[in-house]
Amino acid sequence: MAKAKSAFVCTECGAEYRKWQGQCSSCQEWNTLSEVRLAAAVRPGAAAASAGRAGYAGSLSREVIDLASVDLAEVPRFSSTFEEFDRVLGGGLVPGSAVLLGGNPGAGKSTLLLQTACKLAQAHSVIYVTGEESLSQVAMRAHRLQLPTQGLKMLAETSVETILGVAERERPQILIIDSIQTMHLEDIASAPGGVAQVRESAAALTRFAKQSNTVLLLVGHVTKDGTLAGPKVLEHMIDASLLLEGGADSRFRTLRGQKNRFGAVNELGVFAMLEHGLKEVKNPSAIFLSRSEEQAPGSLVMVVWEGTRPLLVEVQALLDESALGNPRRVAVGLDQNRLAMLLAVLHRHGGLFTGDQDVFLNVVGGVKVLETSADLAVLLAVVSSLQNRPLPRELVVFGEVGLAGEIRPVPSGQERIVEAAKHGFTRAIVPQANVPKRVPEGMQVIAVDKLADAIEAL
Repeated sequence: MAKAKSAFVCTECGAEYRKWQGQCSSCQEWNTLSEVRLAAAVRPGAAAASAGRAGYAGSLSREVIDLASVDLAEVPRFSSTFEEFDRVLGGGLVPGSAVLLGGNPGAGKSTLLLQTACKLAQAHSVIYVTGEESLSQVAMRAHRLQLPTQGLKMLAETSVETILGVAERERPQILIIDSIQTMHLEDIASAPGGVAQVRESAAALTRFAKQSNTVLLLVGHVTKDGTLAGPKVLEHMIDASLLLEGGADSRFRTLRGQKNRFGAVNELGVFAMLEHGLKEVKNPSAIFLSRSEEQAPGSLVMVVWEGTRPLLVEVQALLDESALGNPRRVAVGLDQNRLAMLLAVLHRHGGLFTGDQDVFLNVVGGVKVLETSADLAVLLAVVSSLQNRPLPRELVVFGEVGLAGEIRPVPSGQERIVEAAKHGFTRAIVPQANVPKRVPEGMQVIAVDKLADAIEAL
């Protein structure tokens, strides 16, 4: 019998050490190393023999082949029954893939997967494994959401060995684990949710998915700062990492791809949380543009690029005279450090001083803007609030602002202008290099090279 080995694993970053030490050399944290017992090594050829006995389809190659001989046929996919979910996945679910879905408590992770599982079970073999709720709780939620429950196989279990045994017997096309933090392996001494348990449980489930061509959907918890809980190696194991965002005070949820081996990253899907579960929003720009009839200073519409489509969202700025020695800079939906930099550019190259003003910035609808095309719109909204002058409702703006006050072009300028024209906007302030050769009918495009030109164009 193989001797059990142990290692010391950092609970913060997952780094391994042969012996205990006070400080983790990787993340520099103190007293975070805990001893875990490692699983016994498998004899060479034993895994292949057991895989053959289990009758796996064998999506993993066990022979050395030439790269030029690899079949370049398109990877087969099938729909998740949600177009927005398929968009973020890159076109649908891929057999043999492992997808990790994370999000804050109450964001709707379990609701989204339960809706997906019930609909997929009408045409595919699906097993939904719940480790956090009882079967009656899941059944009650499905009844409340008015979902078709016939054909969906349920399992309340936290032992990975038991789950793999059931999966080998049932051979499902889709296996859903809710959640990976509740799973455990008998050979690992640490408690469920620990670094070693999460890592080894995810590795065993992913290995089964690859070998049996099963779609594996894992639910993951997030930490206080919004990052995925567990070891960082967990994100390297899976093929796609998705994050479902949205607070309890908002009925909209955004599904964003952070990693995807089968599609584009930073793709965005929009859902609305209704009485009967999540409903996909086919035209998110129309939702985020529900503005009040009264024109108010500091409100402006910008065109950002999310994944493979343009998105029109409203940015609001509010400037108020500060009573503090150090005025506040608050940005919701945007990078706060970039806001401070843009305000410095506005002072240096726009001639407008905001050092005595509290600056509050908000992107309407709970959308998080990650690209730099929002720079110009942010500054013009700040100028509008500072001078207490409302901007035209038919105006859209996009463009990156450099430290020298220049307006830099952004990708897909033509598509952004066309999208704005579809929603009834008639004026656009854009970088000079983004002026399209064919301007949409009824649209006036104002090209600017410098920040001062953009302020003058208002």
